[in-house]
Amino acid sequence: MAVREEVYGYFIPSVTLIGIGAAKQIPDKIKALGGAKPLIVTDKGITGAGITKQITDLLEAAAMKYVVYDETIPNPTDKNVHDGVAIYQKEQCDSLITLGGGSSHDCGKGVGLVVANGGKIHDYEGIDKSSKPMPPYLAVNTTAGTASEMTRFCIITDTSRHVKMAIVDWRVTPGIAVDDPLLMMDMPPALTAATGMDALTHAVEAYVSTIATPMTDSAAEKAIELIAKYLRPAVANGQDIEAREGMCYAQYLGGMAFNNASLGHVHAMAHQLGGFYDLPHGECNAILLPHVQQFNLIARIDRFVKIAQLMGENTQGLAPRDAAELALVAIRKLSADIGIPAGLVELGKRYGKEVKAADIDIMTANAQKDACGLTNPRRPKDADVKAIYLAAM
Repeated sequence: MAVREEVYGYFIPSVTLIGIGAAKQIPDKIKALGGAKPLIVTDKGITGAGITKQITDLLEAAAMKYVVYDETIPNPTDKNVHDGVAIYQKEQCDSLITLGGGSSHDCGKGVGLVVANGGKIHDYEGIDKSSKPMPPYLAVNTTAGTASEMTRFCIITDTSRHVKMAIVDWRVTPGIAVDDPLLMMDMPPALTAATGMDALTHAVEAYVSTIATPMTDSAAEKAIELIAKYLRPAVANGQDIEAREGMCYAQYLGGMAFNNASLGHVHAMAHQLGGFYDLPHGECNAILLPHVQQFNLIARIDRFVKIAQLMGENTQGLAPRDAAELALVAIRKLSADIGIPAGLVELGKRYGKEVKAADIDIMTANAQKDACGLTNPRRPKDADVKAIYLAAM
């Protein structure tokens, strides 16, 4: 009898520091990686909030040189990456610190890929396209959602195609990840909500992925449970340190899950909204999540029952299909409670954008090519993706 070989990788930083005051260890850890003059990749919002100075003060106290590149924008672009590469090379940096949420980490990962391997960031779209290791790399997280500080994912907007390139490469996994809830205390409610729903999307998509394993399941289940418990209080009161720390762990666990079980069509479709309209990733995910999972429901009924239970729904005495539907109810209730827009049109208006039905065909075509969709539990046809976009409008 032939035995089919199935081997699953598990990717995670060599070291992760989570907890109050973890950021104080950054100078020692970058030195331990072999770095002497890091390029700090961040954004103007982080600098304006004084967080960049908190980190540079630590480096200066340790007599360490550094250079700051804080021009990263939300939905970072190929131009951001290549500008960062130019500064890294001009200033003769030897290591990377990324500081912020997903945008800063994605940009920094792109810089590291190009610095180490040459060419352009476009050369690395897809899975494991690099051939040389990144420079010494430490990632400092300031949001509780993307988990980019610990993943092998790098999402960069190709400005010529208006497409988010999904780069999945084990070499971009940071050597050290730092999650200090003290750096997250001043996140505004809307950002807390958006990043929190991003984390929930990671956990849910990983949990119903076609390549989920017992290791990813354990992380996804705990992430869902913690998000259901802590996201509302974190949005309600950003100074609630228990909620902030709870979301620190939740988003990291979500990252552990999707970094290894991958994602699904929520992300494949959300990437197109970011590429076309420059809309915030977390809120796009939040709006699409119940619609895509409604489509996926029949493929993973047992898992959606468990999601409902983890989110506090009472499934006792219900038929499996009815119990599974409560997972979608719970997701929608959480989104509504924390102020996520009800649909894509409303989201667009919030940010001064017009989400157009006329763009759905090209977004559908691009979503169907996105690597994140490969592990969706149902393989949607183009008509299914279009219907999901329209339902989410």
